Amino acid sequence: MTGLDWLIIGAYFAVLFGLAWWVILRGKDTADDYFLAGRNLGWFIVGASIFASNIGSEHLVGLAGSGCTDGVAMAHYELHAWCLLILAWVFVPFYLRSKVFTMPEFLERRFSPGARWLLSLISLVAYVLTKIAVGIFAGGVVFQTLLPEVHLTIGQFELNSFWVGSVLVIVLTGLYTVLGGMRAVAYTEALQTFILVAGSALVTIYGLITLGGWGELRQICGSEMFNLWKPLAPEGWTGTWKPVLDEKAKVMAWYFNSNYPWLGMLICAPISGLWYWCTDQYIVQRCLGAPSEKEARRGAIWAAVLKLLPVFIFIIPGMICLALSVSGRSEALRNEFFQADLEKVLSSEAASHAEAKRIAIGRVVVPNGEQKVIAGQSVVTNGKVAVVGGTVEPVEGGLAVTKGVVYVNSQATQAAFPLIVRYVLPPGFRGIVVAGLLAALMSSLSGVFNASSTLFTMDFYSKLRPNASQHELVWTGRVATTTMVLIGLAWIPVIQGARGLYDYLQSVQGYLAPPIFTVFFLGVFWKRLNAKGCLWALAVGFALGVFRLAVDTPVKLFGVQYPEGSFLWIVNNIFFQYFAVLIFVVSVTVMIVASYLSAPPDESRIQGLTFGTITEEQRRQSRATWNWRDVAASAFVLACIVAAYLYFRG
Repeated sequence: MTGLDWLIIGAYFAVLFGLAWWVILRGKDTADDYFLAGRNLGWFIVGASIFASNIGSEHLVGLAGSGCTDGVAMAHYELHAWCLLILAWVFVPFYLRSKVFTMPEFLERRFSPGARWLLSLISLVAYVLTKIAVGIFAGGVVFQTLLPEVHLTIGQFELNSFWVGSVLVIVLTGLYTVLGGMRAVAYTEALQTFILVAGSALVTIYGLITLGGWGELRQICGSEMFNLWKPLAPEGWTGTWKPVLDEKAKVMAWYFNSNYPWLGMLICAPISGLWYWCTDQYIVQRCLGAPSEKEARRGAIWAAVLKLLPVFIFIIPGMICLALSVSGRSEALRNEFFQADLEKVLSSEAASHAEAKRIAIGRVVVPNGEQKVIAGQSVVTNGKVAVVGGTVEPVEGGLAVTKGVVYVNSQATQAAFPLIVRYVLPPGFRGIVVAGLLAALMSSLSGVFNASSTLFTMDFYSKLRPNASQHELVWTGRVATTTMVLIGLAWIPVIQGARGLYDYLQSVQGYLAPPIFTVFFLGVFWKRLNAKGCLWALAVGFALGVFRLAVDTPVKLFGVQYPEGSFLWIVNNIFFQYFAVLIFVVSVTVMIVASYLSAPPDESRIQGLTFGTITEEQRRQSRATWNWRDVAASAFVLACIVAAYLYFRG
């Protein structure tokens, strides 16, 4: 980091807090203003705020890391821009018409107070365990990689860059979130969106220039890394219905395959996507802050347009980072990636050698390479880069290997994005991208801080104290936000000490989403379903999710191994996407059966909350809020998604 980089980062903070202070001065001491920005956010702010809340630092770290190891497989989740169109065209009319503060409050209007309490409780616990924890972990990785020299000594204690960066960002983010509420969060997120997009785009552009272009990237990474549609069983393996996993015979149950196969992506990913984009307080709160259905819908469509970008500005940089390291075009990246002891990795202990990540590549030239046999396998190496297996042919200046495998430092793949920022970008540009990384971390944390305080204040405190004044509700929201900041700080040593926690937390949402998705979607489309059906679906669905988490936790965090072939071993090995589909099917069945075994809901009570109870006047009012421009923008998003699916086929 140069002086120019630090100057740019300082300017970012100055502009950010200047904007936050301006917004805070405009605020009013009312719950409506603190939690929903006075319901006065324009479509541009709504859309940018939704995008910035979604794109946290875990996206920059996690998506680039997945691009580095699995190519575009995770792009399925990033092409969920169509889910935002469902929010815009299906759910926004119901949410804006009901004038609710929170998603659990909407569930209370549609079903019962019990449903509201249960969903609020689950949401709060999930926010603390997932969004805050993952955000802090990703932020720590960024700071450790980019600013390893930063440390702070307090008495006898010395804080490394992980601690300094995490504490600083959590406290600063918490400060303007506590003081300014939703208005400060939304306006600062709109600013952070453009810093984030501009900085990340620079990484892609400079990375491709350094590598030699898009064609070079495709050649080195290979067609498989550009394939969205992964097979049901890994290449070279035989899939079966029997619950087996035999590495020697290369036979496995197809539902054990965790390489994001096409079936899981096709069926499960939309369940998680629709839950997240259409029913999660963390996202939908921005739409609730809009003054009208028209502004909220356009904000969601604008967010869908922005959501088309992550594949190219987050996933592709991870692939570029891998290509630069294995091709040797970046000596610094090559040194970061190739640290594995091949003799040890290729031995019988390979399965337990967690430090090395196995990645299949396309075609790469190893300069001055020699063909050797290590642990019984053919290896082309020049002492710095090593490629195992594949087809070898001599070329000018070295040996070319096609469809080989590399074993690289797993920690380096996890830090692919900050590594490429550190070693590839020139001074000045590096400062812009670091500001973008900080923007990502701060926007995701401020979003979850504000969503958590809104849930606690409006769904719990206001129910316990129904006569609380507006000032008291705002004060309670600030206390709740401060509590979230303190919990975030308490999480830091846990996150730093548990490196496997990040991957583990990614599956948590897959287990919590299905029952929530079920009650919201069926509740809006099917007026016959009632409160008992909703409560039973939530309870049974969450119970299944907690059971799976209880089975997974000892394995992920403590290395516990279940006896092969046992029931718990089978459950633990089922890919989380398939298990999420099971939870969804059970939740739907339970909700329908429980509803039809009890009395139907009173239609006058759910007026305007389902498609079957909308009045003609409400239909006319909703129709007046959109025109051909909204339809054209939505069609553009869908066309881009289809084009991406057609291009990324290998």
